[in-house]
Amino acid sequence: MKLNKQTYIDKVKGCFTGKNIGGTIGGPYEGTRELLDIKGFKTEKGEPLPNDDLDLQLVWLQALEDQGPKHIDSEMLGEYWLSFITPYWNEYGISKTNMQRGIPPSVAGDMDNNIWKHSNGAWIRTEIWACLAPGAVDTAVKYALEDALVDHGSGEGTYATSFIAALESAAFVVNDINQLIDIGLSKVNKESRLHQTIELVRKLHAQGIDYKEVRNRIVELNKDIGDGWFQAPNNIAFVVIGLLYGNGDFKKSMLTAINCGDDTDCTAATVGSILGIMYGYEKIPNDWKEYIGDRIITCSINRGVSFRFPATIDDLVNRIEKQTQYLLNANFEKIELTDGKTEVDEQFIKSLNREFALDDERDDVRNLKYSLKPYTFKTRLGAITAIISYVDGNLVKSGETKKVEVMIVNNIKAFGNQGYEVKVEVLDHENYVCEDSAKELYSPCWTPMTKLAHSEKTTFELVAKSSKNSTDTVLFKFVIPTRGREYYVPIKFIRR
Repeated sequence: MKLNKQTYIDKVKGCFTGKNIGGTIGGPYEGTRELLDIKGFKTEKGEPLPNDDLDLQLVWLQALEDQGPKHIDSEMLGEYWLSFITPYWNEYGISKTNMQRGIPPSVAGDMDNNIWKHSNGAWIRTEIWACLAPGAVDTAVKYALEDALVDHGSGEGTYATSFIAALESAAFVVNDINQLIDIGLSKVNKESRLHQTIELVRKLHAQGIDYKEVRNRIVELNKDIGDGWFQAPNNIAFVVIGLLYGNGDFKKSMLTAINCGDDTDCTAATVGSILGIMYGYEKIPNDWKEYIGDRIITCSINRGVSFRFPATIDDLVNRIEKQTQYLLNANFEKIELTDGKTEVDEQFIKSLNREFALDDERDDVRNLKYSLKPYTFKTRLGAITAIISYVDGNLVKSGETKKVEVMIVNNIKAFGNQGYEVKVEVLDHENYVCEDSAKELYSPCWTPMTKLAHSEKTTFELVAKSSKNSTDTVLFKFVIPTRGREYYVPIKFIRR
């Protein structure tokens, strides 16, 4: 597939200009619990409001520039969270505190986060991944999931992230709203509240019901999740309401989403981003573009340790464009930014509407898919990746038995298609007893018939003794005899 470079750049600029417009118009009404009747800007001309929705994406861009696309995962993004992102509100603070106590980043979003893991913090920052992977939907979703796991774990907020990242990436090559919604939904668990909520919006819209009534029906449906406030199913629904009832009109779509209330800066900014990608910067109404200007104002970044963040939309777009082909190539995507015409095959478009990572043989995508369950993290150990799950969470009290599940995945694409025997051992610990503390796992060769490159799962049972500690570390040892390597993985438990 080929994308004309100038068209691509125009769409990226449209994306972030639309986001700045939406965040600024919607910002003053954030947290409103009732229907609104907003007509436009409340702020001064040329004064975009700061917005963490955009701030965090500037940090992710710096991470990509520093580390390269192959090293961007939840573990690395967790380091950037702790270094550069200042807020401690809601899920941000919960996950950062968890990481500071030694909890792996992809587990930090689950622990003590029962309400806020269903909220909006992750899907509001997907544009960076979509713009870096235009049309490469599963690659955009891969990075967005690694991002979302850090502060939303296995919650509805992570499902929402898959949906928006897929929709935005596909919007570079698809201009039909319903087709884009289909693509987004194909990456989401059908049993999730998010999936059910979006389907209800589409059903009611098809019946010709007024958007205000649809909004009220959605609020009633999801009032059990965090009292319905700042939660992903509701606010994603408001984005979809804006897109469906706006009929492609930039202003109408954005204002409809804002007038549904709740997380108004996020819903408006996402509508603006999506339409900005679909139609490009040139199609955004001139009066709103002139009113917002080009500046980026931040509020959530620790600038005491870095001064490299872009100050304008044009600077941001330029830096994204420099990374895009590099990221596409690193992910084996056959998408080329070219000076010639855009060329998109119809079969390629059809392939976008399928389950995430279906038949995807890339090591990182396969490992991510295996780790997408509660209290689970992956850690690369040379030629293999260990998928480690706290079966019933990582909070523990004296006398309790905690189960840790381990599976080994063969990194066949990086190191060749060969099987590995792996010895796993729980090392002695003064505060835990593990009767069956040493086991062997075998990760087989991959074949086109079995498509199997992982071991069976094995479970270690650890009985907690009494302890004065607030945090325990149990060390797991992994030995790969045919590679001559030993690895040690700390497993953290929090005392309650």
